[in-house]
Amino acid sequence: MTAAEALVAATARLRAAGVPDPARDARILLAHAAQVDAARVTLIAPEDIASDIADRYEHLVALRAVRVPVSHLIGERGFYGRRFKVSADVLDPRPETETLIEAALSEDFDRVLDLGTGSGCVLVTLLSERPMASGVGVDLSEAACLQASANAVLNLVADRARIVQGDWFDPVEDRFDLIVSNPPYLTAFEMEDVDPELRDHEPRMALTDEGDGLSAYREIAAQAGGYLTSQGRVICEMGWTQGPDIRAIFEAEGWGELRVLPDLDGRDRVLVARNPA
Repeated sequence: MTAAEALVAATARLRAAGVPDPARDARILLAHAAQVDAARVTLIAPEDIASDIADRYEHLVALRAVRVPVSHLIGERGFYGRRFKVSADVLDPRPETETLIEAALSEDFDRVLDLGTGSGCVLVTLLSERPMASGVGVDLSEAACLQASANAVLNLVADRARIVQGDWFDPVEDRFDLIVSNPPYLTAFEMEDVDPELRDHEPRMALTDEGDGLSAYREIAAQAGGYLTSQGRVICEMGWTQGPDIRAIFEAEGWGELRVLPDLDGRDRVLVARNPA
């Protein structure tokens, strides 16, 4: 079988399994199995596939057909121009989170706190973009802390990033110019309808608070002011329908200069709140 024939067969199999964009995934997995860059798949298309590559590819396609995320199969995901190691212990970095990054980078900061750091993609990206900054990442999951630490090393910011295990602000000391978070914001009801990639293969506690999806924002709105510099900012990602509710939570806690920013699809995605103190 040639690489092109294997690619066509894999695409058909993934399409039948209901996988979104099956041709893209088949291509990425073939590149990974053959240990070539995805851009070179067309170059090997006319060639026969070696048996060991064919076996690896078959295994990868079979797993993708049962909706194991591509990032888990190849062990990494791209985010804001960098590569991050991922696993079932952390959420996949997602394009919409880059809206949070852009908002954070719109002003200078020296110290950043990332609550619920997960893979560390937000903290590591911000430190990479601001070479003079330092920061702390907090996560309740020990496995996530290990993953974030590994990504800090991979992206050469480990000397400026401290990863600590704990529940929100509990292990946090000092004050920061910037507090960021992509907290669990799906409701327990919404979890019933999410894609299998999320429901079955990503950490549930990073997706939902098992309630109304707003508990993390109440915690952050109530406590973050005590950890910010006088003109510090809080920037939180959120679900696209949650803007009015989250704005109301921060208003009730006395936060000033509240803004809700859209993602590239025009949907509410990020809340920016400035410390009124």
